[in-house]
Amino acid sequence: MKLNLPEAILSLKTKSIAIKLKPSAEKRLKKEQHPWIFDGSIIKQSKEGQAGDLAIIFDSQKDKFLACGLYDPSSPIRIKLFQFFDSAKIDQEWFDNKIKTALKIRNPLLQTDTNAYRLLFGENDGLPGVIADVYDNIVVVKLYSDIWFPYLQQLLISIISQTKCAALVIRLSRNTTDSANKAGLKDGSVLYGELQQENVLIREHGVIFKVNVIKGHKTGFFLDHRHNRLAIGQMARSKNVLDVFSYAGGFSVHALVGGAASVTSLDISRQALSLATDNAKLNKVEGMHNTICGDAFEELQDMINEKKKFDIIIIDPPAFAKRATEVDRAIDSYAKLARLGSQLVKRGGTLILASCSSRVTADIFFETNNNALRNSHLKLTKKSFHDIDHPIGFKEGAYLKAGYYQ
Repeated sequence: MKLNLPEAILSLKTKSIAIKLKPSAEKRLKKEQHPWIFDGSIIKQSKEGQAGDLAIIFDSQKDKFLACGLYDPSSPIRIKLFQFFDSAKIDQEWFDNKIKTALKIRNPLLQTDTNAYRLLFGENDGLPGVIADVYDNIVVVKLYSDIWFPYLQQLLISIISQTKCAALVIRLSRNTTDSANKAGLKDGSVLYGELQQENVLIREHGVIFKVNVIKGHKTGFFLDHRHNRLAIGQMARSKNVLDVFSYAGGFSVHALVGGAASVTSLDISRQALSLATDNAKLNKVEGMHNTICGDAFEELQDMINEKKKFDIIIIDPPAFAKRATEVDRAIDSYAKLARLGSQLVKRGGTLILASCSSRVTADIFFETNNNALRNSHLKLTKKSFHDIDHPIGFKEGAYLKAGYYQ
């Protein structure tokens, strides 16, 4: 198996660091097996740490192994944990077992007419800061921390051998780009196999989409709403549908394939709308597909002024609260979208409101919507959360929620 990894990555060395925590942090670790150790929780460590050093946490009372993870000096989350209570050697077999476990969780999804899925969901699959998405026979791995550079060869070998992929692409988050570039690792590089073209065709419950695995947003496609897109397709026959923040047309195309009479895709990006149009053309559809490029809040208000109505409306905005200081403003935005959407739904129609902001919890999100819709004719009939390939391993790992209002 030939990997195109730079020598600077292959030659990285790590060391072990003994760590002791504050009593409160140690208690939480024992109770929750929480994967994050913040810098302020450490009261003693045996030596200075570099990115990727193995941090071993010892029980302060019994002086025995408690947990281990990787040291990240550039993050306030100083240690990302992945092994609890039982010590283990972090070797090729350890990585193989992680990938086997992840694949087993996803197996029911792979029995459907679907060949695109999230193989690794960071902390939730015991590999903090690692995302791996499979698009047909191409794997895209995205790294959110430098801690994995020393282990990249072992990680990729396990992924490649067990998925039997034809090619593997590496994507890098902003905070890893500089150090990766210095080591000769570039975003969008093909580290294994041959990629015939950037655009890969995938199937999602039988619906075809085009994914750019080199330049596409994040890893190329938003896989997390798959089950909601399927639900929309199943209820769309002969309906008029509005897909707000449509991006590549995930909801739009499922609705068209499901027999919608018309679908309107609304997004601020012309490039995204062009991709949505292309994706619709990849499938056998008969309904009319319209696109509107503009600000969602302004366009929705214009539609209200024009007294337009739709049978189904999906409002799935990008994350409004990426940091704690943005939560209040995010809540206001969700409430405003709920009120706007409620004025555009026909009697007997359905409004789907979604959020991918992890800092806005599900309880807060649904309460916000209920308050915003209190004087409307809409009632909550269904709540939806993560699909099977986005398992939740700790509370901060839960971010996706959607409400169906009829």
